[in-house]
Amino acid sequence: MSDKTNGTEHSEQFEQLSVEEQRQILQKYDPESNTRDLQGIMLKVVFFGLLAFSLFQLYTAIFGQYTAYLQRSIHLGFALSLIFLLFPAIKKGNKTKRRIPFYDYILSLLSIGVGSYWPIMADELYYRVGNVTTLDLVVGILAVLLTLEATRRAVGMPITVIATAFLAYAFFGPYFPGFLAHRGQDLESLVQLMFFTTDGILGTPLSVSATFIFVFLLFGAFLVKTGVGQYFNDLAVAFAGHLIGGPAKVAIFSSALQGTISGSSVANVVTSGSYTIPMMKKLGYRKEFAGGVEAAASTGGQLMPPIMGAAAFLMVEFIGGIQYWDIAKAAAIPALLYFTGIWIMTHFEAKRLGLRGLSKEEMPDRKAVLKKIYLLLPIVGIIFFLLNGVPTMRAALYGILLTIIVSAFNKATRLSFKDMIEALVDGARTALAVAAATAAAGIIVGVVVKTGLGLSLANGLVSASGGNILLTLFFTMLAAIVLGMGSPTTANYVITSTIAAPAVITLLMLDLPEGAAVPIAIALSAHLFVFYFGIVADITPPVALAAFAASGVSGGDPIRTGFVSAKLAIAAFIIPYMFVLSPELLMIDTTIPQLIWVLITAISGMISIGAGMIGYWYRQVKWYERILAVGAGILLIYPEGISDTIGLTLFLSLFAIQYFTRDKSHDKKKAIPVV
Repeated sequence: MSDKTNGTEHSEQFEQLSVEEQRQILQKYDPESNTRDLQGIMLKVVFFGLLAFSLFQLYTAIFGQYTAYLQRSIHLGFALSLIFLLFPAIKKGNKTKRRIPFYDYILSLLSIGVGSYWPIMADELYYRVGNVTTLDLVVGILAVLLTLEATRRAVGMPITVIATAFLAYAFFGPYFPGFLAHRGQDLESLVQLMFFTTDGILGTPLSVSATFIFVFLLFGAFLVKTGVGQYFNDLAVAFAGHLIGGPAKVAIFSSALQGTISGSSVANVVTSGSYTIPMMKKLGYRKEFAGGVEAAASTGGQLMPPIMGAAAFLMVEFIGGIQYWDIAKAAAIPALLYFTGIWIMTHFEAKRLGLRGLSKEEMPDRKAVLKKIYLLLPIVGIIFFLLNGVPTMRAALYGILLTIIVSAFNKATRLSFKDMIEALVDGARTALAVAAATAAAGIIVGVVVKTGLGLSLANGLVSASGGNILLTLFFTMLAAIVLGMGSPTTANYVITSTIAAPAVITLLMLDLPEGAAVPIAIALSAHLFVFYFGIVADITPPVALAAFAASGVSGGDPIRTGFVSAKLAIAAFIIPYMFVLSPELLMIDTTIPQLIWVLITAISGMISIGAGMIGYWYRQVKWYERILAVGAGILLIYPEGISDTIGLTLFLSLFAIQYFTRDKSHDKKKAIPVV
């Protein structure tokens, strides 16, 4: 998506990647961006196909949805048919990028047939529910195969392999060992489950894609058209650029803002990183550190309320009995601590290296930047609507309308009719990969529900850990990271919440009476736990797509960049344990004084951990001080009386030692910018 404005003059002072260079990096690391470069009549066909997709979704969002089977199957048909026209089967070679081979026309037409089957045959299918004809069987098999292939092209191999493995597990159930064994499903039963019930491809994940997620993606597309992406960068520079090591803090600030509209860690890295990484390198940060900062911050955007990479909408459906705003509120403190941790560590790294902030000449005119603050009104409006109980999809529609109104305040940001049409097309294009991913995730969910695999795995993990809560959480963390590697946010959450979350819930329910309903606090903490670790898979070596994309921008070593980003995001590896053990961090059943105390101790804990990880505070931190600092930080983040007391004592002692033995001459040094 292109921004309407070109940014302020200060943007030109740093060497930035061209649009073409950004596109190449995105295509290398982000399957969602690896599309054909269509020309002529097919370019128009795809353009109008995407436009029709958006208009259908807008129509049903405004005037009411069709029944579940119709709404979801039409959504699936649009997505699959357009994916086969836009995404090549083989990623390499210009030949496959510029023309559509005959077999993709066939696959696209078959996708239209699959998507039309339920609307055309609805009455008959409802009448003979449970009885599958030969034609039903053929269409159902096609639906599964087309979904898997479209997912491979638009989303990537990891989730495709996982979905295929689950289908094999459902079919060959009796041949699996131990607790994994089940009676198995024959072909007819499996096809019926996958396409003729709402437990498979047409299940809850696709339902959320066909309703909430699509409209919010349209909101993001309209917002981008106003130039808000460049404005995030300008606003971040205006407020953080002059600080010590300013460019790194600009990256954090900008990425946190980008996370409110972005659904992809990799896309966030490339769009904001092409601006911030050259700034960081110029002012003295190592390539790997500059890339690591951007990767960690961009990945954190997926954890940032209110959108959370669209996973928040799925959580509402998966947990049940909870409002959307409850999830956004619960995620607020963990997200704050995540970005605080990165901010603190970049600050200590800048102090250690003696790096300066941007000079007055390199800074934008703050007044000029603030004159465009109205561009943020749609985001504020969405939060206001949700806070006041406006239905989620209606809030997104109001957000789109507010974006159009707000853009009219200034000629430079005003949306023309052409801009609005392009926003509809861009939103639909972004939704293609989400639709494919959620359809494939539906396959996984269907198998888990039908075979009882979730409960079996949960019991297996609890048994392997001997009922020890920390060991169970550790094993669940490993499972979530492995399952999350290479998957987009929405599919990532569906997979981890279906397979890994039941283990945490099972363990936390052991002390409750048998048959008791799962308390909201337990369900929410378990789902957020696996969500966090699924997301940080993007910066966890060896498969760290966000870090690899950042290294493509910075020119640094990918693996080293991955380790730096994982170190900077250490909060994401600690905080989930804390909010499972003590839900106060999620603002569940917490008073205002308790909340203030939790914030004070947790932020102090992040300062202590940051100093220990970087090895600098007011002076170089000795090895034993680093161990004490990290230990004090962990004790402070865990909201409990004794741990807070011990942690605070250690923290204040280390602070006093550091402050009174600091090297004052070091703070006066300025690093020479590296050009």
